[in-house]
Amino acid sequence: MRSHKVTRGTDRAPHRSLFRASGFHPEELKRPLVGIVNSANEIVPGHVHLDSITEAVKTGVRISGGTPIEFPAIAICDGIAMNHAGMHYSLPSREVVADSIELMVEAHCFDALVLITNCDKITPGMMMAAARLKLPAIMVSGGPMLAGIHKGAKIDLSSVFEGVGAARSGRISEQELQEIENKACPGCGSCAGMFTANSMNCMAEALGLALPGNGTIPAVSADRLHLAKEAGIRIMDLLRSGLGTDRILVPEAFDNALAVDMALGCSTNTLLHLTALANECGFRLDLNRVNEISERTPQLCLLSPAGTDRIEDLGRAGGVAAVIGELLTAGLLNPELLTVTGKTIGETASGAAVTDRTVIRSVKEPYRPQGGLAVLFGNLAPEGAVVKRGAVAESMQKYTGSARVFDSEETAVEAIHNGTVAAGDVVVIRYEGPRGGPGMREMLAPTSVLAGMGLDEKVALITDGRFSGATKGASIGHVSPEAASGGLIGLVRDGDQIIIDLPEHKLELMVSEEELSRRKASWQPPEPKINHGYLKRYARQVSSAGRGAVLDDLKD
Repeated sequence: MRSHKVTRGTDRAPHRSLFRASGFHPEELKRPLVGIVNSANEIVPGHVHLDSITEAVKTGVRISGGTPIEFPAIAICDGIAMNHAGMHYSLPSREVVADSIELMVEAHCFDALVLITNCDKITPGMMMAAARLKLPAIMVSGGPMLAGIHKGAKIDLSSVFEGVGAARSGRISEQELQEIENKACPGCGSCAGMFTANSMNCMAEALGLALPGNGTIPAVSADRLHLAKEAGIRIMDLLRSGLGTDRILVPEAFDNALAVDMALGCSTNTLLHLTALANECGFRLDLNRVNEISERTPQLCLLSPAGTDRIEDLGRAGGVAAVIGELLTAGLLNPELLTVTGKTIGETASGAAVTDRTVIRSVKEPYRPQGGLAVLFGNLAPEGAVVKRGAVAESMQKYTGSARVFDSEETAVEAIHNGTVAAGDVVVIRYEGPRGGPGMREMLAPTSVLAGMGLDEKVALITDGRFSGATKGASIGHVSPEAASGGLIGLVRDGDQIIIDLPEHKLELMVSEEELSRRKASWQPPEPKINHGYLKRYARQVSSAGRGAVLDDLKD
């Protein structure tokens, strides 16, 4: 046991004295020490209840003969950080979460880990730490929020963002916007649609890092506490068997996760985070591979923002395990890969069944024949750009428009509000990438305002930043290389023609090489928007979005 380095032998008397000062009984120190990472705080609705989840996990660990030791992780609420300077700090916090867990685990010699998470950057940050440390580890999410109800229909946070655009354009009243605001988020949990938080918690199941139900059991359900206790029990079994994350997070597991991603219609941010996670595992996630898997994997679910179903509906219909079962029957997944259940993914999903075919369709009758995400390439994005294809209207799958160029999210939103963005435009928002942002801001405001104004099927958006998992429409993010690194997106001018072709995975700027050379000769990157503190260091070290926006990128 790793923990024997701090609990056993005469030379460790000082260490045991410090454990005693913290209240540990000598009998507790004879057992394996299990680190319980708790990201609870009082500001993130997905995390306000995690203390109860943590206590349930600790109970399970004690039941199975271990000593749980809790320590914290930070958590940023993307919704509260949205559309102001705070969003610069969201993606960079992922690296802080991963690094801080590594520091705590290596310094204190924990034997195993249970990582209690929920929202956007915390879940992938914890996954990255688990991969880096290679210990037995289980992810436990706090569960999704229930949907709100307005005028008899389900709503969620994206409904509020879209309501702002609708109110601005006079399509709804300020009073109705306030009603939507008051009803959209009825309680604790990660926001109710297939946004980034729920996407990544479902990915934890697909990768084999979490127990069935992790992504879909509602936050307010007693089943969530039962799952947490089971995770505490299971981590001790993993420790006894020596099953670490290095035997679970193999390259084939990422193929499985991508197939589930495509079937569910997850957030574009999953590709950013899965790429970063693969980097921690020592290999690259080829974005061309994403398209290969997407082309052969049908989209079986149409969850918000692409459709009206929410995560609670997915759970009621059989959950991620049922989707995995559907894909297994069609030979679209590798059934032999190990999971934290101690069984293979095929064995784990064998008892799952689809109970509502309106939520989870069969492979033979999918919502779409291809997966929910696509990676685009072309002169605008030689290293790739990502779009949530399953949330793009059929009329926008192939689109040519005139560029309307903005050097920040704020100027783009102002132009949309002022009515200077019109049907037929391609809104280009640049200098918002990992380095240029800095921090690669998530931009739900411009996409939601367009949707609220009824322009999401008439205007496309392209950015070297990110879009929220709640985004719908022809919103193409992660354009790599980014403008601040000399990417072609930095040379686009108003009126340039841009071709978007989702079926052919193309993103092209229709400007001659001669003209581009003239523009490049006079190009100068702007001054950093934030040039102090953590973000100053982050901007100097971060890789492109095509590499997962990681700080310690693999060498070619």
